[in-house]
Parts: sequence; C-alpha cells; structure tokens
Amino acid sequence: MRFPGHGHRHPDDVVIGPLDLSAHVDEALAVQALAFGLGADEVAVRRQIVLRHMTYPGARALGATSAGRLVGFVYGMPNNRTHWWSTVVEPYLRARDHDDWLDRSFVITELHVHPHYQNRGAGRSLITTITDAATEPRSILSAIDTDSPARGLYRSLGYEDLARQVLFPSAPKPYAVMGAPLPLRRR
Repeated sequence: MRFPGHGHRHPDDVVIGPLDLSAHVDEALAVQALAFGLGADEVAVRRQIVLRHMTYPGARALGATSAGRLVGFVYGMPNNRTHWWSTVVEPYLRARDHDDWLDRSFVITELHVHPHYQNRGAGRSLITTITDAATEPRSILSAIDTDSPARGLYRSLGYEDLARQVLFPSAPKPYAVMGAPLPLRRR
C-alpha cells in the first residue's frame, strides 16, 4: 500500500483525506458492516447515530479511498460528559480513578477499514491524521475487550487500558476503554 507522496501512484493506492461523513454515511457503514460483522438492523441504528454525531461541535471525519472508493473511515469529536458514551463509561473509569480522562480528550468514535485493506497501514494513518488535528492533549476510545489486531494497533500508538470489561447496553461483548496522550506515538 502506498500513501500520497511516497513514490508513483498505483491503482491500489490509498488516499487519506477529509470525509463528509453525513453525505457518505451509507458507504461508510457498508465498510463498517464488513469490518465489524454488522447486520442490516444494526446498520440502520448506527446510521442514525452517525448522522446525529456529525452535528456535534468539533465532530470530524476522514476517509481512506482507493480508486475513488471508500475503503476506510474514522470519526471523532471532543469528548463531552453529557454524551451517551461518556455516561456509560464514566462509572468504570471512576472505579479505576481514571474519570478525569473524560475531560480534555478527543474521542475516536469509530475507526473501520475494509477487510481487504486491513493490516496495511490505512487504520494507523486514519487515526494518527485525525488526532494530529485535535486540540485536546489526549485521546480516548473503546474497543472490544479481546486481544485483536485493532487493540494491537491502539497499543502501538500509545493507548493503554483505562478500564476493562465495560458493558454497553445491547452490546454482546464487553469493551475496554483506552487512552493515549497526543500526539500519538509513531512506530
């Protein structure tokens, strides 16, 4: 996989850039459905959530495209303790004396890459690019609480577990909340 500015362009090049997520929500959710194994009902619910999130102050998104096709995306926003996610994770963070992470943090709300493009640098480029533009001194996110390539990526960038076995309503598996100082660690 080549990124812009790194040699000659090839048809399989991935370009990272701004994404109007509201206008491309269905393309993005198709990537998320493949990457995360979502069914049609879950996609319909997430569609409304994404559209609502993109109206929040400071919310922004980046896309990864190849040959003009969206193959990955990330979006996030400055954390707000009144948002649903924060209200769910706050007791878990407070129990570990980490609830201060809910202040002055940029939340990675979603990061997904099409399976064909995973493990080739697109996810790393998406998350580092979006957090490089954050004015907050740190970043937080949640990920399924298992050893996975995604959690390995987050750890390599400097994210550490702040709370584990976090249960979200209607989620079948527990999550870990992770945090990292910004800028994220480079290899």
